[in-house]
Amino acid sequence: MEMASSNNQENGVFMRGWCLIKGLLANVGSKICNEARNVKKLGQEDPRRMIHSVKVGLAIALVSLIYYFEPLYEGFGVSAMWAVMTVIVVFEFSVGATLGKGINRGIATLLGGALGVGAHRLASLSGSEIAEPILLGISVFIFAAAVSFMRFFPKLKARYDYGLLIFNLTFCLICVSGYLDDEVLDMAFTRLSTILIGGSATVAVCIIIYPVWAGEDLHNLIADNIEKLGIFLEGFGDEYFNKSEDRNLKDIKDQLEKYKSVLNAKSTEDSLVNFAHWEPRHGRFRYRHPWAQYQKISTLTRECAYRLDSLNGFLKTEIQIPEEIQAKFEKSCKSMSKECSKAIKILSSSIKAMTIPSAADSHIYNAKTAANDLTMSLGTSQWQGNILEITPVATVASLLIEVICCTVKIEESVAELASLANFRPSDMAGQNSDDKMQSPSIESHNFSIQVE
Repeated sequence: MEMASSNNQENGVFMRGWCLIKGLLANVGSKICNEARNVKKLGQEDPRRMIHSVKVGLAIALVSLIYYFEPLYEGFGVSAMWAVMTVIVVFEFSVGATLGKGINRGIATLLGGALGVGAHRLASLSGSEIAEPILLGISVFIFAAAVSFMRFFPKLKARYDYGLLIFNLTFCLICVSGYLDDEVLDMAFTRLSTILIGGSATVAVCIIIYPVWAGEDLHNLIADNIEKLGIFLEGFGDEYFNKSEDRNLKDIKDQLEKYKSVLNAKSTEDSLVNFAHWEPRHGRFRYRHPWAQYQKISTLTRECAYRLDSLNGFLKTEIQIPEEIQAKFEKSCKSMSKECSKAIKILSSSIKAMTIPSAADSHIYNAKTAANDLTMSLGTSQWQGNILEITPVATVASLLIEVICCTVKIEESVAELASLANFRPSDMAGQNSDDKMQSPSIESHNFSIQVE
């Protein structure tokens, strides 16, 4: 009996241990599967990420060959690691970002090294062991303080912050190196040479193998953001005036709320504009393409998106609109929303195709006409009822009129971009050439509604 009881206890301990190990393995396997799915999802969202990773590995592998060729290694020695470090630090996702960092690093190293050698030489001319470190300390203080202050200037920080940082690093390293003059010159030359080798290999791989152009990404991003505004306006009128519980509200909400990504795109757009300035002529984008105009368009796009965010709040209101009030507003509001949507989508398509957006004028004309018809009809309207029943829909109409004004500004900015970038005429050119001249102005944004 004791033997059987002991065996049962051992079996129980064994089973508990096995269950524990089995559960642990299952948990680890589940986490590995989840991470694998995340990796797959990340690669599917933008396959260029996988290509970029391969390009970085290739560039590092090419530069690291310096260590395996005796003539090169004997010439550079341990300083060859600066070539590898340059690839790791400089290689960015887009060509513009890589060129910007590479040029900043190269020029900053050259200037910092030259001034550092000069300061080191001038200090050594004093001939005094006491005066030399003092002079070097003063030089380091002046240059380090001046360059650090320069990094606070917005324009310099946006484009040359990395270069200023590397200048400070190079200058200070050479000044405080403690080497003799000849050794300082050799160190500066070797470091500059290895950085040039690493930078050249990085730029070559980045441009030759599946290049990612920041300018093209910026161009497509601005067009997509404008299109998201059109998607919201296309469905807003029907959703606001014809709410139905039977419809797939989740799909509708997902479509209508795409505009929200526009509100948070400023930092990405600013970075892409900065990187695009460094890029050479490529594809459809000539040298000195008007990248700054994209920033102006993006600012106006966000202003419009904020109006849409206010309109989106009215889709969730629980206030019921009386049928007679709804009938008074519905046709004009739907017309304004639909026509602005069509105009904005045409502007988006024209940016993508790089054509002159002449076809948008007729839709803007129709939207302004609907706005003026509404303001004129409301000027003498009277209703008996609660002011809370009228205010929401009147506010919606007012916001739609502001959206029309934003659409006009976006259209003007896109037309300016088309002129600066020499967009080609579209197939619709000439059909609506007089619409913009005859387009009515919006008479008033103020509704004179009398409630009894």
